[in-house]
Amino acid sequence: MSAAAAENYLARFRKVFDYIDAHLDGDLSVESLSAVAAFSKYHFHRQFSELFGVGVARYVQLCRLKRASYQLAFRDHQQIMDIALDSGYEGPEAFARAFKKSVGQTPSDFRKQPQWAPWYATYQSLSELRAEHMKTTYRADQVSITDVQETRVAVLEHHGDPLQLGDSIRQFIAWRKQNGLPPRISATFNILYNNPEEVAPEDYRLDLCAATDADIAANPYGIFAKTIPAGRCAVFRHTGSDDHLGSILSYLYSEWLPQSGEELRDFPLYLQRVRFFPDVPEQEAVLDIFIPLK
Repeated sequence: MSAAAAENYLARFRKVFDYIDAHLDGDLSVESLSAVAAFSKYHFHRQFSELFGVGVARYVQLCRLKRASYQLAFRDHQQIMDIALDSGYEGPEAFARAFKKSVGQTPSDFRKQPQWAPWYATYQSLSELRAEHMKTTYRADQVSITDVQETRVAVLEHHGDPLQLGDSIRQFIAWRKQNGLPPRISATFNILYNNPEEVAPEDYRLDLCAATDADIAANPYGIFAKTIPAGRCAVFRHTGSDDHLGSILSYLYSEWLPQSGEELRDFPLYLQRVRFFPDVPEQEAVLDIFIPLK
C-alpha cells in the first residue's frame, strides 16, 4: 500500500472518530459508522478492531462513559437518569452496571468522590489511541503573535499528582458557583508550570484560573488573586480533544519557536479554555495556547 493510500484509509477512520464525538446521543451502530467511513458493514468491525486494538462497540461505549464521567464529576446539575439515557442506556441500572465495570465505582459514588486512579487506568488507552491515530500536521500560519492585556485572575493552585487534578477542578468549580463566576462571564485559564511526563508526581504544578477584577475574600478553598501579565504572546487555537495538546506543544517548541526567531519571556505557558467538553462534543472544544514572548 502506498503512503497516500494508507493516509486515505486512516482519514476515513478519523472521520468516524469525529462522527462518534459529535453524535454520542445518536445511532452509533456498526451499520451507521461503516456508512460514515464508506466501508462495507460486513467488514467494518474487523477493520476497526484490527487497526485500533479495540472493538468499535467498546470504543463507542468508552467515549460515552467518558463523557458521562465528566458530567457526573463536574456537572452536578445533570441528573444521573438523564446521563444514563444520553449514554445510550435504557435506564440507570444498566448504566450503573456498565459504569462500575469500567471505573470500579457506581455513578452515584463517582459523583460523590471520584477515584481518579482507576478512571485514568481505564481511559488512558483511549487517549493514547486517539492521539496516535488522529494526528494532525501543524503549520506556522496557525500561529499568530498578539499583544495581550493584563488579566487579573482568581487562582486555585494544584500541587501534586496530576491524577488528582480532577479533585482540584471540582473544588474550583464549587468556588466559582459560590461566587457567581461561571465560564460564560469569567474567562477560564490554566497556567502550566511543568510537564507531567517529565516531573515526579509530587512536583507537578498547574493553576486553575477565572478572570475577575473583584477582590478575593478569604475562603476555605484556598483561592487567591494573581495576575497574568500583559505582553506579546504566540497564540495557537486548537479545536478538539486535549489528547492532542502534547503534539501541539511539541510542534510549537521544537519547530515553530526555533524557526520563528522569537525569544521566550519569563512567564509560563498558559491556556484559555473557550469551549468546554462535556458541554460541547470533544471535537468542538476550543482552547487558545499562549506562549509568552519578549
